[in-house]
Amino acid sequence: MKKCFLLIAAIGLLTGCYHRTDSPRGSWAKGADLSWLSEMEHDSVPFGNHEDCIGLLRREGMNAVRLRVWVNHSTGWSNKADMLSLARRAAKAGQRIMIDIHYSDFFADPSHQTIPAAWQNYDYETMLEAVREHTLDVLYALKEEGIKPEWVQIGNETPNGMLWPMGKVSKPTLTLPKGKEIDEAWGRYAGFTRVGYEAAKEAFSDITVIVHVDNAYERRDWFWKAMHEHGGKWDMIGLSHYPMMSAWNGGKTWQEMNDLAEENIKHLIREWHCPVMIAEIGMFANDSISPVVMADFIKRATAIDSCAGIFYWEPECYGGWRPSEYIPLGWGSYDMGAFTDEGYPSEVMHVLLKSQKESEQ
Repeated sequence: MKKCFLLIAAIGLLTGCYHRTDSPRGSWAKGADLSWLSEMEHDSVPFGNHEDCIGLLRREGMNAVRLRVWVNHSTGWSNKADMLSLARRAAKAGQRIMIDIHYSDFFADPSHQTIPAAWQNYDYETMLEAVREHTLDVLYALKEEGIKPEWVQIGNETPNGMLWPMGKVSKPTLTLPKGKEIDEAWGRYAGFTRVGYEAAKEAFSDITVIVHVDNAYERRDWFWKAMHEHGGKWDMIGLSHYPMMSAWNGGKTWQEMNDLAEENIKHLIREWHCPVMIAEIGMFANDSISPVVMADFIKRATAIDSCAGIFYWEPECYGGWRPSEYIPLGWGSYDMGAFTDEGYPSEVMHVLLKSQKESEQ
């Protein structure tokens, strides 16, 4: 395996490099997760005047693209080949790139962290090696193409761990024997993040490694403390922020959500001495208040020195389109896209993509 990766690395030195950006590393990221784009294009969903969606968003001010990777999803979308195809296009368009590795065959989130089918019978040591090899496989595939991602997520929304049940964690407790079981689970989960971190640095020594959790408004000191105490590694904290989802957050208003998220971002930066990225944000597509909510949050976020930027989650989704895997599940279309019914970026995207930190003006 290692010989293979060394050969790929050598090949990568001979290939043309797509890596160019309009925004320097470390500047304010105005991004979008566009992982559904290739499937939407396959379904003949038009953007603008039959334009390239990435180019359309770039002209609006987008400077970064986030792409997820599933291990082996049944539809073939969001696998390594699909991610590479979109990454080539994003890199050629001068976009900085974030890779979001789910370590699952489908969406990984706080309620679902399913072990890939091919890994189901692995013991812990074999699972560690699978995490390492999969991380290297994904990142060296990009390197072979001459594409240099700026960020990589080791897992997606993992406040409850990843690769369940092996790496499922909960809030630590001093009660034994339950406390001992929780402690051992944290050791396994932190081990997954550590080997993922080290593999990412093996592929790209200067890549920024992110550990990502949901609920930007929620203070979770216990999570980061347990991660640190059990040897977990990260360079940047990633947060998801959906301020208009009152049903998810105990009925809080969007103003309360933005207040709490701002304070939590500042707290995390102070406590852990690392930058914070809003790796996902979303607003209701047809709600006139959404641009106001976005503008309020951006004003807060850009005023925080070590807040690195914001990625809108799947803004290109519009017109009732839904991915093929949603149909057998009986799921409706995503209702927090940020394009108009004519296939152009909506006002909420204009607000995000025109944003800039004062220090960069």
